[in-house]
Amino acid sequence: MNAAQAELLAAVEQSPRAAAARDRAGWVDLFTVDGSVEDPVGSRPHVGPAQIGRFYDTFIGPRDLTFHRDLDIIRGPVVIRDLEIETKMSPAVTMRIPAHLRYDLRQVSGEWKIAALRAYWELPTMMVQFLRNGVAALPVALQLSHGLIRNQRLVGSVGFATGLRRVGFRHKRQVDTFLHAMARGDQLGARRALSRTTTITFGDDEEVGITELTECLAGCGWTKAIAAGPTVAVSVTSPHGRGVLFADIAARGDAIRRIRYFAASSSANDAADSSR
Repeated sequence: MNAAQAELLAAVEQSPRAAAARDRAGWVDLFTVDGSVEDPVGSRPHVGPAQIGRFYDTFIGPRDLTFHRDLDIIRGPVVIRDLEIETKMSPAVTMRIPAHLRYDLRQVSGEWKIAALRAYWELPTMMVQFLRNGVAALPVALQLSHGLIRNQRLVGSVGFATGLRRVGFRHKRQVDTFLHAMARGDQLGARRALSRTTTITFGDDEEVGITELTECLAGCGWTKAIAAGPTVAVSVTSPHGRGVLFADIAARGDAIRRIRYFAASSSANDAADSSR
């Protein structure tokens, strides 16, 4: 990790630190004045200090959060964090939520600020896990409902509920099929999962072809697959290293319309170079 990347990671680290310290003002101040929080992805974003403050009051302030970080990937001004979020909602109810967090950072007056925070986790899955706590979940549910209405009002509460809309099991299966083809080096099989206009990039903007991605992911395996909004985010391990793949699904049908692969270190670039 070079000095510039260390600065970005240090800026991101302030977020869980402020949350653990229950520092509301400090947490909100981590964002740019036009910053946004989309948590989970697919829900209505909170934009600007006032809305981000209300997000904190609803979802962060009343909880004890522990971030079990597994992997950080830094590419340009973007940090991808692969982790599990432990949320203690009451003495009797603790949730463990698999997630990918994406931080887009921007420099403001020489200081790195968060321009956008996107949290990829599955709201329906979390709700099922929550309900398995049985009677112990009832007072927590009432508290959460009250906090939603008080801080988010009706519009904000409905906006949060839109996080329930996401790509489904068949779309996860399509991504799984694509990755199986990648692991075998089967470009033809992989193309069947894509639309005719699918774009593939390392990071957000380094456009590559199916050959470069195949070289990077040949022999890969994968663990966590999260469906949030229009995206399936997958934790991937290949002989070139680890990464997170974001597959956006077309609005109609099951085809993958966009793939972004964020690789730890320079493994994606190394694989691309070996294919040329």
